[in-house]
Amino acid sequence: MIYHSSTLKVLLILVLGFGCSVKSPQNKEKHLTNLRQLTFGGENAEAYFSSDGKHLIFQATRDEHICDQIFTMETTGKKITQVSTGKGRTTCAYFLKDGAHFVYASTHLGNELCPAKPDYTKGYVWPVYPDYDLFLSDFKKQLTQLTITAGYDAEATISPDGKKIVFTSVRDGDLELYTMNIDGSEVKRLTNKLGYDGGGFFSPNGKKIVFRAFHPTKKEEIDKYQTLLAQHLVEPKTLEIFVIDVTGNNQVQVTNNGAANFCPFFHPDGNRIIFSSNLADPSGRNFDLYLINVDGTQLEQITFEKTFDGFPMFSPDGKQLVFASNRNGKVQGETNIFIADWIE
Repeated sequence: MIYHSSTLKVLLILVLGFGCSVKSPQNKEKHLTNLRQLTFGGENAEAYFSSDGKHLIFQATRDEHICDQIFTMETTGKKITQVSTGKGRTTCAYFLKDGAHFVYASTHLGNELCPAKPDYTKGYVWPVYPDYDLFLSDFKKQLTQLTITAGYDAEATISPDGKKIVFTSVRDGDLELYTMNIDGSEVKRLTNKLGYDGGGFFSPNGKKIVFRAFHPTKKEEIDKYQTLLAQHLVEPKTLEIFVIDVTGNNQVQVTNNGAANFCPFFHPDGNRIIFSSNLADPSGRNFDLYLINVDGTQLEQITFEKTFDGFPMFSPDGKQLVFASNRNGKVQGETNIFIADWIE
């Protein structure tokens, strides 16, 4: 049956509005079934499960906001609630094990207004806003400041036992990985190589951390990296996936494909890593999800959408996968949260 474009739009609205079920493209996404769209409109990303697997916390530019704030919702997509203060720009929220608190980064102490977006005449760059600090919050928006050093502190996630935070900071002059106790004490630096180290997540047993990194080696790369960093920017053109012990020892490179590989997360078995990459797109524009062994073997493509798929996270029991995607967007740039049942 052939539909007129206006009729197809009406049908799409009906499907998304009442069923919220989405077909995987060309049935290639064999690991994903019962794919559901949880958010509709705006820019929604970095959705992470609570320890009981019943809720998600995520960042979004939506509703009346002009830059990201933190929201929670049930894994059904119901009861979307803003839990950040609405001041400044926020990022990278993560539930504590108790389910009653969460950590996130915010710029509101430096300025309660949204910070300026980066200058994209320099190319595609990520801002590392110097006003970002880490905060512990409850759901009554009572905040405890965890970092007080000058410069960027963000990208925080929590260990499975709820006792440690891994985060990225520029406090020593470069973007490195650090851990600290849940109250902000006992800060320990893990990485020591020039370049960007960030986006860290603990392994299921809490003994290792997976992260993304760019380590420039050529003079022109080093000069460009340092010039951009001085302007509070990084260029995520080339990022590889690494694993390191929580002690800072035994750093191992997992990918080596020269692409932009980022947002890695451990499979619940602790032996595999899911991540997003543009490695299959010569133009570098399209990102899909991939699964790889921690030793870099058996790379497998998971999603096959012709737009962006990123920020994957397995539910604590390994039965579901949540991720952000541009699929089904009504307008260009719209990013929504999707959840699917995981099939081995």
